[in-house]
Amino acid sequence: MKYHQGKYTPRYPEKYVGDVTEITYRSGWEKKAMVFFDTNPSILRWGSEELIVPYMSPVDNKIHRYFPDFFVETVALNGVKTKYIVEVKPEAQCSPPKQTKNKKRLLTETSTYLVNQAKWAAATHFCKQHNMVFLVLTEKHLGIRK
Repeated sequence: MKYHQGKYTPRYPEKYVGDVTEITYRSGWEKKAMVFFDTNPSILRWGSEELIVPYMSPVDNKIHRYFPDFFVETVALNGVKTKYIVEVKPEAQCSPPKQTKNKKRLLTETSTYLVNQAKWAAATHFCKQHNMVFLVLTEKHLGIRK
């Protein structure tokens, strides 16, 4: 699998929350989301990895820091503003892994799934405390074909 990483330069830097010279995408999917957030007039503000959400890892039972992919603030046509925490992930990481004969792969995928679930539960809790909404966007939401 090929990963696309790089720096993103926004067309509308005034919308960005954080240091506009340090916006880094870690996948083509994240870059696609950044372009959308940057250029969509319904997006008032956005940031990349600007929030920290503590979570308990089920793998080692220790507290870790989760940096969600995006913070986004939108405004609807009726003027209602909504704040989101958005994570971009492959659809395959959103469901329990399928059984396979490759035990090492199954262990890795199970660990990833469990950690993601713990992160997302912590992010959901964080959002409820801060009047926000947590979303996970997959390739289906981003209109990407595999």
